Amino acid sequence: MQIIEVQDKKTAKEFLQFPVRLYRSESNWIRPLDKDVEGVFDPRKNKTFRNGECIRWILKNKKDETIGRIAAFINHKTVNKDNDQPTGGVGFFECIDDQEAANLLFDAGKKWLEERGMEAMDGPINFGDRDAWWGLLIKGFDREPNYQCNYNFPYYQNLFETYGFQMYFKQFTFGRNVFEPLDPRLKEKADKANRDPEYSFRHIEKSKLKKYAEDFRTVYNDAWARHPGVAKMTSLQANAIIQKMKPIMDEKIMWFGYHKDKPVGFYINIPELNQVFKHVNGKLDLIGKLKFLYHKIRKTNKKMMGLVFGISPEHQGKGVDGALIHATRVMVQDKYKRYPLLEMNWIGDFNPKMLAVVDQVGGEVVKTHYTYRYLFDRTKEFKRMPIKG
Repeated sequence: MQIIEVQDKKTAKEFLQFPVRLYRSESNWIRPLDKDVEGVFDPRKNKTFRNGECIRWILKNKKDETIGRIAAFINHKTVNKDNDQPTGGVGFFECIDDQEAANLLFDAGKKWLEERGMEAMDGPINFGDRDAWWGLLIKGFDREPNYQCNYNFPYYQNLFETYGFQMYFKQFTFGRNVFEPLDPRLKEKADKANRDPEYSFRHIEKSKLKKYAEDFRTVYNDAWARHPGVAKMTSLQANAIIQKMKPIMDEKIMWFGYHKDKPVGFYINIPELNQVFKHVNGKLDLIGKLKFLYHKIRKTNKKMMGLVFGISPEHQGKGVDGALIHATRVMVQDKYKRYPLLEMNWIGDFNPKMLAVVDQVGGEVVKTHYTYRYLFDRTKEFKRMPIKG
């Protein structure tokens, strides 16, 4: 077997095409958009390159057939944040069911990271924000993956754990029928916040996206950048996220909460994009764009995605979370019955407050991903992600 670094168009194409062949008989797999994967490794598109570096490989067998791929990366803004050791990452791992092949891929990432001063690697993770390509699917193989969420074969768990990776934290995806009633406690919370005239809640307006980008950044940095491994968001990044969502956003399901007109919370839902992108086979060329436009106009997507939820710490416990969810409920159950299905991604098991909120929203865990960590010093004590208070 031979590890080959991706350095030209031919190997870059093979990096994209290998999963297409690997999953050709897997009905629930949805091919990611080529441009999304390639964008991760393009310094012109991925701002993480400003403070980081990455490399990727494919693995060939003796017959010159690709049997695996992996990427390794370092984000210098997060390598030491809340870690006991400098920690890099590996991701975009795909492999046949062969432990020797998987070990070669993991070893390549480990060696590259060690040479750059790392003492551990997390995986499978993204070279960029946590909202994409993060975690190994452990439960939920009977469901289609959501947009930019990892889907993999069940045997991947054994490949990671046999190598020596240990579960660092779990990520849950909750699913529910939108029209089912919510927990009465949410209404009580909502009433508490709505009785305070200094609080207000409203969905976004597309004509004011620059304002909402800054509001998003403010709450995100208050609520999320305090978590281990999460860097603060810049205005440029926030605006890029909002602009990226603009073609697909549905303003009626994106809600913000304010205290004296200062943003203090958000509950962001979007139409689940893979319900459209599964029809374009990874290509947003002219035909792909026409298909996208067709499904958008026909409103064939019946699933909305709970993308992110955040409350500024000083406003937690004051009913803001309940008010945001209740406002969304009134919209999607009574006024705007567009989406019968809801899934909520990326709720970490280290965040009990968010788990409690999702428990009140209802639904059940329909997918579980693991984020693993591998300590290079095998005698060092392994510690899980600490629970946030």
